[in-house]
Order: sequence, then C-alpha cells, then structure tokens
Amino acid sequence: MAQEESTAEFAALAGQEEAARSEQPARPEQTDDAETVARGYFSALERGERTAQRDWYHPEMEGTVHGVVGPAGRDELVAWFDELYAAFPDFRFRVLDLVADGRHAAVRWRARGTFAGPGRFNGMAPTGAAVELEGTDLVWPREGKVGRVLAYTDGMSLARQLGALPARGSVTEARMTAALNVRTGLMARFGGSEEAEEVADGVWRVQGGWPADCNVYLLRDLDGDGQAGSGPSRTGGTVMFDAGGRYMTAQVRAAVARMGGLERIVLSHGHSDNRGTAPAFPDVPVLCHPDEVADAEGTGGWRYWQVDKLPWVHRQAHTRVLHPRFWDGGPVRIADTVVAGDTVAGFQVVHVPGHAPGLIALWRERDRVLLCSDAFYTLDLWGRPQEPALPPEAYNLDTQQARASLHKLAELGPAVAFPGHAEPARGDVRGALERAASQ
Repeated sequence: MAQEESTAEFAALAGQEEAARSEQPARPEQTDDAETVARGYFSALERGERTAQRDWYHPEMEGTVHGVVGPAGRDELVAWFDELYAAFPDFRFRVLDLVADGRHAAVRWRARGTFAGPGRFNGMAPTGAAVELEGTDLVWPREGKVGRVLAYTDGMSLARQLGALPARGSVTEARMTAALNVRTGLMARFGGSEEAEEVADGVWRVQGGWPADCNVYLLRDLDGDGQAGSGPSRTGGTVMFDAGGRYMTAQVRAAVARMGGLERIVLSHGHSDNRGTAPAFPDVPVLCHPDEVADAEGTGGWRYWQVDKLPWVHRQAHTRVLHPRFWDGGPVRIADTVVAGDTVAGFQVVHVPGHAPGLIALWRERDRVLLCSDAFYTLDLWGRPQEPALPPEAYNLDTQQARASLHKLAELGPAVAFPGHAEPARGDVRGALERAASQ
C-alpha cells in the first residue's frame, strides 16, 4: 500500500510538470529568510528544473552530501548534480517536511529516479535500476540564495538498489558477511586482542600481534595525587602511553572506548611504531619530550636511522612493508611537551635518550613499576623472544648514550619493567638491565 501511495504521489507530481513549465520559474529573491530560500530552491527541484543549483546556489556557497561529495564549493556541487541528472534523467525530489527558524531550514525529502543513463554514476554504468531514497538537507541562506547545504541520505539503501551491495537477507550478503568475519579474524591474529589487560595497579596493556608485539599502555592515577616530581602534574582521566603500530588501530579504539575515552596521549618518542594509532584520535592532545617533537610531527625517526646496517632481509621487510604499511600512522601534531620530573598519571617522567633523542620512561616509586618503551627490547628482529637487550644500532640515535640510559634505569631498582614491545622484564630486573647495557 505504501508503495502504491508513493507511486501515486509521484505520478500526480509528474502530471503537474507541463503546467509548471508554462509558467516563468520562480527565481531567488533578495532575502535571508531561511524558509523562503529553502522553499524556493526545493520548489525548483520538485518541478524538475535542471538549472536549480545554478539558479539558487550563491557564488560562494559551500556544501556537503555526506558520504558522497564535499565539503565542496558551488562549481563542484553543480558538476556533481549534472552527473546525477545525466545518470538519472527522471530524477525528482518531493518535499515531505520543511521546518525553519529564520536562520536555517531543515528539509526532509524523498527522491526517485531510474538509472537509465546515458551518464555514469560514481563510475558505475547505467543498470536501469529504479531507486527511491529519503534524506534531509540543512540549508543556510545567503543574500537570497543557498549559502550552505549539509545533506544526509541513506547511502547503503541506494547502494543496495543500484546493485553495488547485495540485497538484504540474500545468499550473497551472507557470503560477504562470512568473508568479512574471516578477515576480522586474520586481523585479530596480527593486531592482537582488543581486551586491555591490567598488568599493574592503574596500568592496562593493549598488545599488538606478531611480528612487533607493540605495546600500548592505558594509565589511570588511581590515587589521584599525581604530585611526584618537581614539574607540572598531568593527571586525571585515562592517559595512553605510546600509541603502538597503525595495524592496532581498531584494537586500540575498542580498548579505549571500553575505558571511557582518552584525556591525552603521551608518546615515549616519535618513532613510527610508537605513534602509529595516535592519528586515529584527532581530538585527543598528544604530548612528548621537546626533543621528540620534530620526529613525531615529521619522519618518525627516519632522519637518523641507519637501516643499511640491518641484514638484507630485515631491511627489505622493514623499509618496504612493516614501517610504511603496518606500523606508521603518519605524523601527529604535538599539543604540549613533558620533561624529566613531570608527572603523568602518577608516574614520574625520566629522560633516557639514546635510542631516540627525547625517549622518556615513566617510573612509579611506590610499587617500583617502570614503563620504559624502547630503552630495551625483549624480542629480536625475527620477532622471537629474548632476554632484555639494547635496540639494534640501526635504530638508535646514539647507542653509547642508550647504554648509559639503561644503566640509569637499572639503578632505579624496578620490580618490573614494561618495554614498548613484547613481554616485560621481571625478577632480577636490575641485573637484567645491567647485562643488557653492558653487551
């Protein structure tokens, strides 16, 4: 019944077309009343005027059809509608509701058309499919014309009607869902579990999978004092320490969502496999040591790495695949910096340069927990577990300085030391770090 009513409505509208064409089309008036402008523009669309966008769009208008085109200016949007009309020659709008408050108007509409061509739509050749969809436009006036448009419509429904997506409940849809689940399972194998594991008081770890086993730590200052050190206190909410590799993005997003969101991200340093997921949180401020700003916002460490010192097979894997495709999420904007003595979620910042110029560790005296990122590795270049060791010289700014920093961390006497990759050092941690520094 609903389909019959809809068909009748469009038939009646089509029957009025010839009469409407015999009249002089309404043109924009010099008014900034949103309702007047919106009604004028959509009346032209209802009459099927293919010049409606040219007639009603302000020269400096901007608009977005969400998920389809924009943000864009007048010329780009006019061109997009020209393509739409060439692909759907009988495309017609009908206004269902229009509400306005003077400043802007909301228009709910229904549209129908036939993908008859001769033009293509989003690169697709005409299929003859009949489509019907609904949407809502928000319209802002400017000097009697449309100054801004934000359009929202059901892109998934349109894709199904065009055949770009399988019909709901079809065998093809079931097969596509099964394939997606297989892909998700494979990503979980390499991306790791999305569950954050509590590894110390107020410390949760999200670990990526092989071959890097990148660690992301989520911190909360459960005591709330945050007064260790002489620098400013940076406490409250959940803090991410290190951002791991890009391949962990979905995993880290899920863990962060379950933690209730992030207050800030603190990078131990700006290497590509430590900033990887940070761009996925564009509204969260990112902090690092002042000496790491250039790398976090720039090359991610490549400016001083000596990858030619890596064995040939590792050099090819790291430079061609792992860093560019799996680890690096790209540059991040640094909002603020931390220095030695500052406090992050109840941990004191310790500057441990060598692997990177501004590498920092986080130290908590009360339970002797150390988060030290890449001050040492517990896996080798093949991704195999090993005793704590200095990072490969190819990835260090200054290996001798890295040795001195590792001695410095050993002197703290940590009970447990969590690195940036793989598993922590436990037991005789001081001895293990001293041996690593002396290698």
